[in-house]
Amino acid sequence: MKRNAMSALMGWKSRSSRKPLLVYGARQVGKSYLIKEFAKAEFDDYVFLDLERQAVAREVFDGDLDPNRVISNIEQVTNHRIDPHRTLIFFDEIQAAPRALAALKYICEELPDSYVVAAGSLLGVAVNRIGFSAPVGKVETLTLLPMTFDEWLEATGHGQMIKGISEAYARKAPYPLHEQALDFYRTYVLTGGMPEAVASYAEHGDFADVSRIQRDILDLYVADMAKYAEPIETARIREAWLSVPAQLAKENHKFQYKVVRSGGRASQYSVALDWLETAGLVNRCVRISSGQVPLKMQEDRSSFKIYLADTGLLSAMMEIPPAVMFDAAARKFLDAGALTENYVAQNLVAGGFVPRYWTSGRTAEVDFVIEDGGAQAVPVEVKSSDNVRSRSLSVYREKYEPVRTLRLSTRNFGMSDGIESIPLYAAFCLKKGGAN
Repeated sequence: MKRNAMSALMGWKSRSSRKPLLVYGARQVGKSYLIKEFAKAEFDDYVFLDLERQAVAREVFDGDLDPNRVISNIEQVTNHRIDPHRTLIFFDEIQAAPRALAALKYICEELPDSYVVAAGSLLGVAVNRIGFSAPVGKVETLTLLPMTFDEWLEATGHGQMIKGISEAYARKAPYPLHEQALDFYRTYVLTGGMPEAVASYAEHGDFADVSRIQRDILDLYVADMAKYAEPIETARIREAWLSVPAQLAKENHKFQYKVVRSGGRASQYSVALDWLETAGLVNRCVRISSGQVPLKMQEDRSSFKIYLADTGLLSAMMEIPPAVMFDAAARKFLDAGALTENYVAQNLVAGGFVPRYWTSGRTAEVDFVIEDGGAQAVPVEVKSSDNVRSRSLSVYREKYEPVRTLRLSTRNFGMSDGIESIPLYAAFCLKKGGAN
């Protein structure tokens, strides 16, 4: 399946002086698949070592970490001649070998023109553990996220719609295939962007099989909490994780510790939330008290929302019946606000934005405010239907007079009262530094 991150890998390869590349991302987002496809497409020669499954591969890093010695060991283990200036070396599951991570520092210093990529499950969690020496300043990093809606369209055989949607977004003109695109969006909300689930839907179109795959991934995540977290924290991480659907089902989506457990406090669960965020399983959206830039200066980090990194997994945790999503009458009784907001948060993160939300006391709230590199912040309102009335957005606009205001809903592209209407399926068009 085609991934947008392939262009970032190609950019890394083309640099005359490059550092080893660390690829972060939650388990099952397709890191190994992407790097192997990159190796096949862009290199005449490559070697692959799975440091979790192959005990002998971990022994490559025993003793001296001199890069030439390490490469010699790899050649002996793989029975493959390596030219550091031509061969891509891929270390998968690098978290299983702390010394492999340390070796990247010396590869950067002594073999700056080599091609070395490393990836791992819960790599962000691993490098924060005692015993891991993160080669700060000696590696480049890339975070692979779940597939976005445009990647989903490509994978399911509807890639030509990407151009049409993008052109309608640029022209602020109605998209003629609006209703079909909305149905595809609803399908994406159910399948999400985990590659195995997307591949299954593309081949079979069976939501039951998609649900089975999603449940397996969710079970795997819970198992990882026990495997990669300290024992004292495992239960709290699991409790915080399982509370996310309930947090988003509330009228106020602000994360509340008492929803995790009666009497719960930040002192008990803040580390658990940090673990989930570092593992790539959730996205945090922090409250800002002002729409003035830089937004980072306006953050109140004690107030935040937590979204799942993949909306399809949230649908699975909420046990959304597929039939309800495609029945207009039944949808009226579905609390789709949580799924819709989660979907937009996921797309904003993929677009390079830091998601934040704004409140004014208890009187007004704007779902997201993003900083696009301009002189002012951009408020983003999210609606799960075509009912777009909002007093909060008016309050924000009157107070801060933003040069651009966005509303994502089921309405087609257009402009109304200075507010730019963007259909939910076009959220992928929002990219930091992109054209207005």
